[in-house]
Amino acid sequence: MSGATLRLLDRAEKEILKLPRSVKGAIYDFQHKFRTDPGNKGLRFKQLKNSQLYSARVNDDYRALLLHAGGTEYILVAVKPRGEVYDHLDRYRYQINPVTGGIEFLDLVVAEEVIGDSGRPEPAPEPSREPVEAAPLFAAYPPEQLLGLGVAEPLLPLIAKITTEDELLGLVSYAPQLTGEVLLALYDGTSPEDVLEQVTAPVAAAEEVDTEDYAAALARPATAVTTADADLREVLEQGDFGRWKVYLHPTQRKLVERDYNGPARVSGGPGTGKTIVALHRVKHLVDRLPAGGGKAVLLTTFNKNLAADLEQRLIALAGEEVAARVHITNVDKLASEIVAETERGRVRRRLDDEKARKEWDALLAEENETRWDAGFLHDEWSQVILGQGLRTQAEYFRARRAGRGRPLNRADRKRIWNLTERYVIRLENNNLSTLRQVTERAAQIEAARARDRAAYRARQADTPQLQDESGMRLRPRYQHVVVDEAQDLSAAHWRMLRAMVDPGPNDMFITGDTHQRIYGNHVSLGNLGIAIRGRSSRLTLSYRTTHEILSTAVRVLGGEEWDDLDDGRDDLAGYRSVLRGAVPELRGFPTWDAELDGIVEQVKAWNGDSIAVCVPERRMVADVETRLAKEGIVACAITADGPRYVEAPVHIGTMHRFKGLEYQNMIIAGVAEGLVPAAWITRHAAEDPLRYRRDMRTARSLLFVAVTRARDNAVITWHGTKSGFLP
Repeated sequence: MSGATLRLLDRAEKEILKLPRSVKGAIYDFQHKFRTDPGNKGLRFKQLKNSQLYSARVNDDYRALLLHAGGTEYILVAVKPRGEVYDHLDRYRYQINPVTGGIEFLDLVVAEEVIGDSGRPEPAPEPSREPVEAAPLFAAYPPEQLLGLGVAEPLLPLIAKITTEDELLGLVSYAPQLTGEVLLALYDGTSPEDVLEQVTAPVAAAEEVDTEDYAAALARPATAVTTADADLREVLEQGDFGRWKVYLHPTQRKLVERDYNGPARVSGGPGTGKTIVALHRVKHLVDRLPAGGGKAVLLTTFNKNLAADLEQRLIALAGEEVAARVHITNVDKLASEIVAETERGRVRRRLDDEKARKEWDALLAEENETRWDAGFLHDEWSQVILGQGLRTQAEYFRARRAGRGRPLNRADRKRIWNLTERYVIRLENNNLSTLRQVTERAAQIEAARARDRAAYRARQADTPQLQDESGMRLRPRYQHVVVDEAQDLSAAHWRMLRAMVDPGPNDMFITGDTHQRIYGNHVSLGNLGIAIRGRSSRLTLSYRTTHEILSTAVRVLGGEEWDDLDDGRDDLAGYRSVLRGAVPELRGFPTWDAELDGIVEQVKAWNGDSIAVCVPERRMVADVETRLAKEGIVACAITADGPRYVEAPVHIGTMHRFKGLEYQNMIIAGVAEGLVPAAWITRHAAEDPLRYRRDMRTARSLLFVAVTRARDNAVITWHGTKSGFLP
């Protein structure tokens, strides 16, 4: 018998990871032999009793169960002790889900066992009362309704018996993913109509499903399988770390592999896999590039910590060869590189936003200006004047100021324009540039290049052999641009990126979540030449953290409205997790010193690694680090370049520093009035209510980001009066 194609079903992988290490090694050897020659006598490959299931030897004690998908295609659906494979075959069920079109395999005995073993010890019944039989959780949903939502039919009898949350969670841990998502959504009170729209519809097959065509089912995104030896090795050796490289949720895979007629945007709450989608999208784009040609794809994000992480993860996902075709950098560094290569010898010292505001403070003191504060003027100059590339006072008089709050009349704009002119002169005299100025200059440079390309193409249309003055054809800097954490980029960033790639199919792919906007940059992509309408999608399933932590985090956002980066509205409807855990603890203390003692006590109680302490102000980082050190607890601060000592069991940082990070256990400390939100925000409540609301929204986003860094456990503490953001 010639070679065969063997794939590993996602759910089988989860069970295999629980097997002894020696068995996992034998599985890897088995699949290599099977792909080479399934007829090898040592494999004992044979069909099982009038079904599409086959068995094959893994070692003396274990057998592989294989589902034949037609031709030479086989799917490894389970690895079982030898006795379980040949006895009681009626325990096994396989099907093509009629809604998703994906292949599902179930061991009904295991499914019943995980329900029975899932619960906590039940309290002893009170002797004076008659035992009351609990009502089934899903009695209100008829079988045909559950089937229409995509629930696996073989599980319906078990589902009808579930009476407790623990039994439900046990079944969800084993059931096909869509079945678990549907049941949890219904249990949480979501209506069947909303479950259909939010959970089922995004993964439903686009075409009519033939429930007998396993070859077609194997090709659908709903059938999550490995495809190569390397994939299986990655999963077996690295467990959960390897899974995200191999498996994508069907909704994610559709977004990664789709062809778009122009810019596309993917939104979603924390932990929904936006960054994973962006990385897989980069690999997908590179795989379709012609050979050679240098770095044809840009992958960029807001800060350098995240950019470094993206580079490591892309190499882990796709290898050095793919990464060599991608320019991975943070957006401010990219702007600096463009300006440096164009204006050699004119380097000025760079100022970040904090230092730039201090220069505004100094100017206002010199001018004896009291009507405007440094924060307002810095944002007005950065977001409106630089953000829109305004060159003259007349242009500023006509400029839109969407999202800026306080309205300005003509006299106000004239005074602000004069102040910004003096500010720019001040910077030049001191050989300084702000990061926002550098970005605006880079946007101008790239826009000029884009105009040159357009003019060249216009001339070439009349004279096909025409070349530009240097004899080289003008090309865009990149063929594709992929942006992660898009909500934090400024208008000037977007104008620069838009000019770096010619408009066309698959030109820009953008991921982000405006609920996590922590730097106050408000833009309308459509007004910046990035038309995403009709090409926007949303992810709703969180893989990072538990249902309980997400529920607390979403309440932190309050009743605010959030934009979608394009003058529309975004929300977290359908945002959910299939993970369950402890409800976050909220603890108050009388003083900061007492709260520090509480932090030490909690860190000791967790007694492990992957612990983080998040605080609202920089001074508090040193306080926590010092107090932990006194107790002999090794901790390190998170800087702009990441944790100083990654191996330290406890990391400490301000809320801004935790963007893009995650930890098993999180303490979010100092969540008190006057700190969250900061006291300075409340001063604008009367004089500039629109600015006040915008800054309050940013403060809520910052706390939302902090809480959602936790995977398993979150403790929120404060001293004095707790923040009004907390439930």
